[in-house]
Amino acid sequence: MRVVLAEDLFLLRDGLIRMLEAFGFEIAAAVDNGPDLARALAEEQPDVAVVDVRLPPSFTDEGLQCALAARQARPGLPVLVLSQHVEQLYARELLADGTGGVGYLLKDRVFDAEQFIDAVRRVAGGGTAMDPQVISQLLSRRAQDRPMARLTPRETEVLELMAEGRSNTAIAGKLVVTERAVAKHTSNIFGKLHLPPSDDDNRRVLAVLAYLDRG
Repeated sequence: MRVVLAEDLFLLRDGLIRMLEAFGFEIAAAVDNGPDLARALAEEQPDVAVVDVRLPPSFTDEGLQCALAARQARPGLPVLVLSQHVEQLYARELLADGTGGVGYLLKDRVFDAEQFIDAVRRVAGGGTAMDPQVISQLLSRRAQDRPMARLTPRETEVLELMAEGRSNTAIAGKLVVTERAVAKHTSNIFGKLHLPPSDDDNRRVLAVLAYLDRG
């Protein structure tokens, strides 16, 4: 699986290269600025891009904007964005086109190799990988809305794990319950949030996130 990596800090970039290669990924390009990232995404046609939000020369959201432009040129291009802090706007922009294959992790997560590599693979496979802190903030911000207030504590837990991009099987394992129980909670969540159930996990998560974050 070919990866384009963009990170301006040399030590972190080098560490990510070594980690990805250790898990069988091929580094198609590793860059440290926005213009080089734009070129690499266009020329290399990677299977997945791992991109720092803030890159030279602007150090604002250059990495994110390069990734979004590349997804416009190549719809569905899998992109995992790394950020130092939770920025809900970044999550909204990533999810806006509804095609999936997106992820948003805080940089602290990359030090957990298993979690980071799982996120890269999930995004590359067309799923989502949203940082738990992002989901927590979205849920907290919407917690006073009437539909959200109807959820039980267990349903809120399930929704949080759904929004991270986890399958029903993964949720069942995390909560130590049966898949049947998770399916029941999921059905209840969609009913209470007025969202139609779907067999497509990615669209299900995107729909929930879009609902939670609409304003």
